[in-house]
Amino acid sequence: MTVSEKQNEIVKEFEEYIEWEDRYKHIIELGRALPPIDDSTRTDKYKLSGCQSQAWINAKPQDGKIFFEADSDAAIVKGLIAILIRVYSGQTPDEIIYNPPFFLSKIGIDKHLSPTRKNGLAAMMKQIQMYAVAFKSINNKRDIQPKPDDKGEPEK
Repeated sequence: MTVSEKQNEIVKEFEEYIEWEDRYKHIIELGRALPPIDDSTRTDKYKLSGCQSQAWINAKPQDGKIFFEADSDAAIVKGLIAILIRVYSGQTPDEIIYNPPFFLSKIGIDKHLSPTRKNGLAAMMKQIQMYAVAFKSINNKRDIQPKPDDKGEPEK
């Protein structure tokens, strides 16, 4: 599925919940379903800054796509991370960079979070995009490297 298709799927999913209390419960359930991360990821290197609670996110490239893993010690934050990972994990750097999370406003989460939670959500999205930019940069450098049998002219 594309990033847009995944976002639209989440919007439809949240339309089933009329009350915000039910939406929060669903977000928490999504967080509980998030696969556990290795303890080596629960370090300052992967810790999100700008998040009120403790949250960690890591990314691994594979076959031109980025796969994310994350966790938090707060149920709501863990659920928000789970939703972002659902949308962006397994996508290419360009798909991540050029597809902002429109679903957040469509489901109304942007109006129902405290200012500190909004900052944390923004920090999560920023980190996901930073990973995408970094992996894209690495891939671009690999693409223009001369081959050993070349005469030094980079490939175009």
